[in-house]
Amino acid sequence: MPNPTLPAPLTQLGELSTEEFIRNYWQQKPLLVRQAIPNFDSPLSPDELAGLALEDDVESRLILEHGKHPWELRRGPFGEDSFSALPADHWTLLIQAADQLVPEVADLLERFRFIPSWRLDDIMISYATKGGSVGPHYDQYDVFLLQAGGQRHWQIGQHCSHRTPRRDDTELHILKDFELQQEFVLEPGDMLYLPPQLAHWGKALDNDCITYSIGFRAPSKAEILEELLQEALSRLTEDDRFEDPAFSPQTHAGEISLEARQQIETIWQQAITPSIVEDWFGRYMTTPKYGPNEEAEELTEPSRWDSQDQFRRHPASRFAYTLNHDSPSQAHLFVDNCRYNVSATMAQLVANRTEFSGVEVIDAMRDRHDAEVFQTLVNQQSIEFE
Repeated sequence: MPNPTLPAPLTQLGELSTEEFIRNYWQQKPLLVRQAIPNFDSPLSPDELAGLALEDDVESRLILEHGKHPWELRRGPFGEDSFSALPADHWTLLIQAADQLVPEVADLLERFRFIPSWRLDDIMISYATKGGSVGPHYDQYDVFLLQAGGQRHWQIGQHCSHRTPRRDDTELHILKDFELQQEFVLEPGDMLYLPPQLAHWGKALDNDCITYSIGFRAPSKAEILEELLQEALSRLTEDDRFEDPAFSPQTHAGEISLEARQQIETIWQQAITPSIVEDWFGRYMTTPKYGPNEEAEELTEPSRWDSQDQFRRHPASRFAYTLNHDSPSQAHLFVDNCRYNVSATMAQLVANRTEFSGVEVIDAMRDRHDAEVFQTLVNQQSIEFE
């Protein structure tokens, strides 16, 4: 059974069911949800966020609206004196992938299980002093902006594209022009959904402003085709070449015949098969954003477990699966850019759930191979002991 201590997935966004939200708002238009998570309180205080920004393995940034130049960007890790030298207001601290650092933050992802988990990018936490902002900009992904402390004034602007002019006096992708369409003030527990390419601008109204950004990645079509073609190329050798089909002598020597063009289509179809797409996409979408777990590489002894143990997926690991349509009891399980052939019951347990017990694992196993795969995932710490 699912762990009752974990938050339940959202079934309503205000007056909308999640089905209505996906049908009418997802990747289409913004939605403000008052008290989406009533009275939500950040598991991390501003001081704790500043402490994370001192650590070498944490991606952190500071943005000063009135720094050495407009919208100055500083990258962490920061020294202990970095914050004492900051102005009293108009600055923002960003902590990336906070869900991989703090279990209580990772638990928030359970609320968003109505969206495929393999689409998740990460949770970024923003702390801002009064007036603090990252400027008017747009993102290329879907994002839920959950207010976790203080107040933030959000302005929604125009739909943008790569042609939309941006300022050239800062590293940040700040828009030159912002066309105000809507505006809201968010309090703790309120949440704003924004589809891709929609201009927005959030400003802190006090010195307690904390915002959680739950982002869902969407690779560009160019990126998908480039990576997929690289995958197909890696399977070919110099011996795989264009072959002239059987043809009649040509009256017009300069003509590229229909048969020759069809040969090119055949080369493409043989290189990009459905099974290759499935394998590549599963591994690609489960590639960890911040690399493998370094601690796992140092393990020298296998981890032993039994039915009494409790398990949790490592927050930095990514899981997904596809069912075998020819054999519905079997599945391809993708974990951290690797594919494993397992039973459907095993794949569904570890990819659909964040936590599970040893008893549930044993019940899900269908053969010795399932057990070996699970042991591998435990040994490499993709799955951890609670």
